[in-house]
Amino acid sequence: MQRRCRSAVLLGIALLAIVVAAESTPAADSVAANSNFRQPASLDWWSLKPLVRPPEPLLPAGSPGTLAQNPVDRFVLATLRSKQLEPSPEADRRTLIRRLYFDLIGLPPNPADVEAFAANSAPDAYERLVDRLLASPQYGERWARHWLDVVHYGETHGYDKDQPRPNAWPYRDYVIRAFNEDKPYSRFVQEQVAGDVLWPDTEDGLTAVGFIAAGPWDLIGHAEVPETKTDGKIARLLDRDDMVGNVMNTFTSTTVQCARCHDHKFDPVSMVDYYRLTAVFAALDRADRRFDTDPAIARERADLERQQRELKAAKKELDQKLLDSGGRSLALLDRLIAETKAGDAVTPQAEFGWHSELSAVSNVIKWVQIDLGVARPLDRIVYVGCRDDFNGIGDGFGFPRRYRIEASNHPEFGSDVEILSGHTEAAVPNPGVTPQELKFPGKQARYLRFTATELAPRQNDFNFALAEVLVFDTNGVNHALGAPVTSSDSIEAPPRWSRANLTDGYYPGHTRGPAAVPLGVLETQRAVAMEKVTDDGTQTKLTRVAAQLDSVESALKKLPPARVVYAGTIHQGSGAFRGTGPDGGKPRPIFVLARGDVKKPGREVGPGTVEFISGVNEFPLPADAPEGERRVALANWLTDPRNPLTWRSIVNRVWQYHFGRGLVDSPNDFGRMGRNPTHPELLDWLAVEFRDGGQSLKSLHRLLVTSRTYRQSVASSLANERVDADNQFLWRMNRRKLEAEAVRDTMLSVAGKLDPAMGGPSFQDFVVERPEHSPHYEYHLHDPEDPKSQRRSIYRFLVRSQPQPFMATLDCADPSMSVDRRNETMNALQALALLNNDLAVAMARHLANRVTRDSPVLEDQVRAAVALALSRSPKREEVAMLAEYARQNGLPNACRVIFNLNEFLFVD
Repeated sequence: MQRRCRSAVLLGIALLAIVVAAESTPAADSVAANSNFRQPASLDWWSLKPLVRPPEPLLPAGSPGTLAQNPVDRFVLATLRSKQLEPSPEADRRTLIRRLYFDLIGLPPNPADVEAFAANSAPDAYERLVDRLLASPQYGERWARHWLDVVHYGETHGYDKDQPRPNAWPYRDYVIRAFNEDKPYSRFVQEQVAGDVLWPDTEDGLTAVGFIAAGPWDLIGHAEVPETKTDGKIARLLDRDDMVGNVMNTFTSTTVQCARCHDHKFDPVSMVDYYRLTAVFAALDRADRRFDTDPAIARERADLERQQRELKAAKKELDQKLLDSGGRSLALLDRLIAETKAGDAVTPQAEFGWHSELSAVSNVIKWVQIDLGVARPLDRIVYVGCRDDFNGIGDGFGFPRRYRIEASNHPEFGSDVEILSGHTEAAVPNPGVTPQELKFPGKQARYLRFTATELAPRQNDFNFALAEVLVFDTNGVNHALGAPVTSSDSIEAPPRWSRANLTDGYYPGHTRGPAAVPLGVLETQRAVAMEKVTDDGTQTKLTRVAAQLDSVESALKKLPPARVVYAGTIHQGSGAFRGTGPDGGKPRPIFVLARGDVKKPGREVGPGTVEFISGVNEFPLPADAPEGERRVALANWLTDPRNPLTWRSIVNRVWQYHFGRGLVDSPNDFGRMGRNPTHPELLDWLAVEFRDGGQSLKSLHRLLVTSRTYRQSVASSLANERVDADNQFLWRMNRRKLEAEAVRDTMLSVAGKLDPAMGGPSFQDFVVERPEHSPHYEYHLHDPEDPKSQRRSIYRFLVRSQPQPFMATLDCADPSMSVDRRNETMNALQALALLNNDLAVAMARHLANRVTRDSPVLEDQVRAAVALALSRSPKREEVAMLAEYARQNGLPNACRVIFNLNEFLFVD
């Protein structure tokens, strides 16, 4: 109930926003025509200006040399001097090692490492510690968690049903691997946008595009509502909006989504820009896709699948040629003859038929049509209703209340149409599955169409369904057997429902083909069909192609099983959730929507991007460009060295995670609604240095954490506070609160229970109830002692609609939205959670057991617990107080007190 209420509130807010935008916004084409957002003044904004390396400031004579060894310090110190601020002294070594450990790997140092570093007087001890931590595999786990916040990665779809995504985790592992390998940033960006196109034979190329599918996805709007319906169009519009927003927020720190309903009110982003960006993703959906970890296997599979596609196309062409020459029913006749000879030994085959798409009302027109190949005698037509147990309907399921049967020699039924039977004036009784027979001696036609003018009722909707249509000539030959079927629409869900079922010879009440047709008639029919097959070698070619196809498919089956990742992909799909084009991958037409309304399309636009960056506006693609080329063009635009947004954005994000605040304190918004940089020259210097210096994130980390600015203490200064109480200009280090994941991982670590295993499927710290529809993720039923759940928190299964209560209380990121900066709150609920949560209680008990094994003396146990949890030795009075508490309440409860200390939750 709580989740549904929250969804209703969010929906209400969203609808209100749309209404407000609609009331205040002119139509799309009008806005685009009258936009003044391309005026020079609108482009004169710091984030849009070209990147130029600024000169490093010269420090005043007499400045201590240690203050200016790092370029970062020169920029910061120059700003401090201009504001008449004094830098803080360097923090002590115990503080520095704890700061570095949590910043770089997200775990506390063990007491032995703390003591060794504190005692190490070597001049390069700090730098060697930095290098060791950056080389640790835990570095990738720590920094991947930051990245997953920004890209709103989750492992359920969200929305109403919030079904799980069991194959989302390979993208998470890709991010960890990319950080640990120190992948050049441009490659990292390109892989996530178009890796499957640029590097299709690599594991990273395929798993990286999990980025495109990282956000929420409306299962009902995509899989249960056809794209032709308004709700289906809205769902896909919002899906593309999420893809565009994820790309632009993450990589360029811009908020283009505001231009969905109107030109951006503050930044130079037009509606045309926005819809051109959505056109980049016009063919993409989200689904599971296969990949191979071995590039050689990937190449072999790709080659075999290419051959398979070519052979299937050749077979289809030959089949059609054979069909056109009169042999379309040979295979079906052979099957029916064999079944008739086998008699009662034949196993009955389930029979359903053809089923239209559902309708909310009964008075809509739906039709189904059979192509007999050439004009055929229509001596006798038999049609049979369906049997299905949906809501107890049973026999006659989907049989129309009013309908007509027509014949024509033109597939469009625009002319030369003869009504053979009309039942449109009054509703007809439902015949169940009793065959209905019509006789028309002497009539001929190629096409036969059944049109329903009043659909059959189901429970809350209406449909049209038939099981079989048979068209006999005077010799008893069924010319409809195997005939192609088209329809106004169709639910294709074989083997139950498909167009092909309508002419396959099976229908309710029969265990094999039409039992009324004797064996002799079937054999005569086959002989007639064989006489009409052309003798141009088609059958021989078909046999050869079929054998080649069997060989290729056999080779495919022998390859090692492919792995699966949930990612952006093209696909054929089925039912309502299907791709575009015969094999998927055909971009949908994209229109500028007046006020973002799918029912008010304006002019069509092709793929492109924003046009406010000087020299990087080219997007040389036509409107009919293939799907893959669109994303490659966007990836190249993002990583163009002349694109200042990309390089400013990433260095600002890295700075923020080290210093607690970005040089721009709105990491996802570099526009006019965001914040100005506090150190613009430093930001640009870092961006140019990063872009031109190899794009190594580890080098950027090393540069920042070895600066004296980073190594300052958190100690306050009254004089400095009078000038800069918020520490915008970095005269001291910011004290930072640990994220929920770091708190949980630290508890496991100091308790000696942390499982260091990396990668693979996520662990679930919940029990799923009612998984078949809208799962309930019950966290209170999970046992914290389960060893499978004692891995690092980055491997925790992330649910969107029902967050983990303990983690949410500690300000864990919401995976339904891009989180560029975690909230830092302090409240009583957090203290209660750290005191009473099952995990906290269990880990406090294990911490007590761990220190008890090392010493029988209570005071020593307290010292060891404090050293593990706080990375320092406790003071004498602290030992006395905690030991006394432990005597009265037990050592595990004293460890719970330690978990509640601010010093445990914060990094100085």
